[in-house]
Amino acid sequence: WRVFAFYMILAANLSEQQALKQACPSCDASQLCNCSSMGLDFIPLGLTAKITVLNLAHNRIKHIRSQDLQQAVNLRALLLQSNQISSIDEDSFQSLAKLELLDLSNNSLAHVSPVWFGHLFSLQHLHLQGNSYRDLGESSPFSSLRNLSSLHLGNPRFSVIRQGNFEGIELLHELWIDGSNLIQYEQGSLKSIKNIDHMIINLKNSNIFSEIVRDLLHSVTWLEVTEITLPVEKKSLVENSTRPFRIQKLTFREAFFTDRTITQAIVLLKEITSLKELEGIDCALEGQGKWDTKEIARSGQSFVETVTIIKAVIQNFYLFFDLEGMESQITNLKGLTIASSNVFMVPCKLAKSFSSLLYLDFHDNLLANKRLDETICEGSWPSLQTLNLSQNSLKSLEQTAKCASRLPRLNNLDISQNNFGEIPDRCEWPKTLKYLNLSSTQIPEVTTCIPKTLEVLDVSANNLKEFGLQLPFLKELYLTKNQLKALPGATPIPNLVALSVRRNKLNSFSKEEFEGAQVGAVHLSLMECHRSLVVSLICVLVFLVILLLVAVGYKYHVVWYVRMTWAWLRAKRKPKRAPPKDVCYDAFVSYSENDSDWVENTMVRELEQACPPFRLCLHKRDFVPGKWIVDNIIDSIEKSRKTLFVLSEHFVQSEWCKYELDFSHFRLFDENNDAAILVLLEPIQSKAIPKRFCKLRKIMNTKTYLEWPAGEEQQQVFWENLKGALKS
Repeated sequence: WRVFAFYMILAANLSEQQALKQACPSCDASQLCNCSSMGLDFIPLGLTAKITVLNLAHNRIKHIRSQDLQQAVNLRALLLQSNQISSIDEDSFQSLAKLELLDLSNNSLAHVSPVWFGHLFSLQHLHLQGNSYRDLGESSPFSSLRNLSSLHLGNPRFSVIRQGNFEGIELLHELWIDGSNLIQYEQGSLKSIKNIDHMIINLKNSNIFSEIVRDLLHSVTWLEVTEITLPVEKKSLVENSTRPFRIQKLTFREAFFTDRTITQAIVLLKEITSLKELEGIDCALEGQGKWDTKEIARSGQSFVETVTIIKAVIQNFYLFFDLEGMESQITNLKGLTIASSNVFMVPCKLAKSFSSLLYLDFHDNLLANKRLDETICEGSWPSLQTLNLSQNSLKSLEQTAKCASRLPRLNNLDISQNNFGEIPDRCEWPKTLKYLNLSSTQIPEVTTCIPKTLEVLDVSANNLKEFGLQLPFLKELYLTKNQLKALPGATPIPNLVALSVRRNKLNSFSKEEFEGAQVGAVHLSLMECHRSLVVSLICVLVFLVILLLVAVGYKYHVVWYVRMTWAWLRAKRKPKRAPPKDVCYDAFVSYSENDSDWVENTMVRELEQACPPFRLCLHKRDFVPGKWIVDNIIDSIEKSRKTLFVLSEHFVQSEWCKYELDFSHFRLFDENNDAAILVLLEPIQSKAIPKRFCKLRKIMNTKTYLEWPAGEEQQQVFWENLKGALKS
């Protein structure tokens, strides 16, 4: 009984492993088991302790049972997103103490149970968003998850957050909540989390915004709010809160503002004295800039140092006011980015008020030279060190340089991707300028317009044919994607340490081109530096590939199979069966040379001496001398009424028998006729049949065969049956 029980358990395990292999072929010999998008309705059987990553995403799984994951004790990541899971047994994850990532997002869970996570002591990342639960229950489902680092939850039906829902969580790197239809938030619900590096919340209900912010003042470093429409009424964001606050960065993504609400937002955000960075991405403003600047000024000084606005949508942006009265609010600003937002001008009076600004990024806007003269007027941007005007509508390099010369501390200027088209001989630049980017500006050459104070110059993608400037302080030069045929001279740029000349028309270098200076870093492609070596390596690789193909072809008889296929194609063009007058034999005999004694001395004698006698075709006796063996095989099969296979252990080990079997299969079995006769000379175990004999396996499974018996009485019956088969 013990042996029987052990056998049953072993058989069950093998069956489960076979089922797993069929459901997830990638699970066969890997710790990573990828079963995604396989159309599975359940978690496959046979999961073992060797699996560390299990991906079951994008299937049709509806239920997770207790025993499904019981053996996967070393699982580190379990991905179940985008299924149809609506129920989970309470102890389904009980054995997964090492699990670090659990993704149950985009399923049909109507509730979240704390029992599911009770034994997930190592869990760091939990994704529950995109289900159908409306709340998290009366208590915290996450109280046992002491190592949790990121938590994603919420869905379009998620409507309530209660006190105690986040008890047990103290530190989070990221908290993501889809609260697009959140209608109730109990004050203090998020206060239990002591530290959150980054929180993203999708929030359309503006009345809840201030309550959430008040709970996060002392815990969140970066708060990101999406799809919100800010409220009009005043409601303090720091009411009854004590300083110091933790929040340093606030991002509004896809938010909607009006002139009135943006005024209110500026006033309220000043209360958060720790806020240093304000960001707006893909936001819309309905208005013309008629902000209540007096109310903004009365509310005191802003503590924000960096403002970033990307892809702002302002209807009728050309009617936008000049924001007069905002001067007092921007004096402490150190960084300003307004990109992809149709900016075409900054009033001179406002520009002069940016007294502390060090970094200004206006890339991908509508600045033209006429408006640039107003934007960078005398006395504007007095502290500016870095200016990015790339991807605008600047046309004159001379006028652009003249405007830049009004910036007494400018160190870095990016005016790439403007269409200057030409370059003058002389330009006026700031004396402090060290970094200049003129890439992709359509300039046909470089002239003395380029300032000699530069340490870094980028003139890539300009179709330059030569570079001969004298730049004594230059350390880095970027000449990629030009038409240079020779390297720039070393003497005019003695301090150069980095040179990029990729994608030019350089053919060779002379020794003189490198004399007079030490080049610390020359970035050339392998082909440019070692053309002969590269060509040699390619030739060697081609030779090795050809050699490998020849070796593989020899080992696996590729030439033979090509010739065999050609012969078969020629045979296919012949009539399916030879005319009756051309049929010369009753049967073509396919057998191994090791079985020739039985075939030639026993079977042939019995059949050819019968009354009436049978005519057999044997390769030793009846093949045409000098004729290719493949043609002999095909002709003999076509001139025979039957094909008789003498099967044995020697047969399945013979390559020649396999070729005959292949041809007979092409010609006979594909026609679905009964011209094949199988004689089993000795028992053959299925394991002994090589995989290359797939056709033999198929034939033996679909056709009846005759077995050669040991007893003389049974042998007489065998001969009668064989003769009957030959006559049929």
